[in-house]
Amino acid sequence: MITGAIWANSAWGTYWSWSPKETSSLIIWVVYLSFLHLRTIGWRGKKMALLTIFGFVLVLISFFIIRQLELGKHTF
Repeated sequence: MITGAIWANSAWGTYWSWSPKETSSLIIWVVYLSFLHLRTIGWRGKKMALLTIFGFVLVLISFFIIRQLELGKHTF
């Protein structure tokens, strides 16, 4: 994400434009970073499984639903 932000600044003049794809990517990274953090402090079992499933559902939403919105600078 850091190198992407650097590239975006050189291409568009801003590091972050709050497009739906950028925002959903940030949310997914935060969920999985919290997964890694909670894993190190002792969360195990059902709680971690639910967090993992939640993160995977967010990835699916990002891939299939956010892509259909075609908003922002990331439309292909």
